[in-house]
Amino acid sequence: MPTIIAINICVVALAVFIHYEFLYRMTRLMPRLPAAHRFRIVFGVFGALCAHAVEVWLFALAYYGMLSWGGFGHFEGQFNGSLLDCAYFSFTTFTTLGFGDIQPLAGLRYLTGIESLTGLMLITWTASFLYIEMQRYWRTNDPADG
Repeated sequence: MPTIIAINICVVALAVFIHYEFLYRMTRLMPRLPAAHRFRIVFGVFGALCAHAVEVWLFALAYYGMLSWGGFGHFEGQFNGSLLDCAYFSFTTFTTLGFGDIQPLAGLRYLTGIESLTGLMLITWTASFLYIEMQRYWRTNDPADG
């Protein structure tokens, strides 16, 4: 159990750090983009999607590693043990969509639960970030918008 807790802490900390770095760098880069203000938001959306994709793959690699190392549990259902199946499961868990076609057992359940909570928090952080950026760049009478 201590190993599972340590893995969970490391994966979540790395995901939060990745998200922070993406948002921080976008905040610094967006004002310098040679584009109309409203298109800077599009850049922000795509940047946030990239950040989330990297974070999902981080969790997928953690699942794959835990399965490969053994002793942490397994998945039941429509799961063949591939990295792509781990990524699919991670995407449905991170977004809290949860189709239910793959079920984690034993220690993997803990990473699944913390991934859902982490995904919810990071998606909310992204929504707040984009809201602030939209307030900054969506001007109704800005000549630069064309």
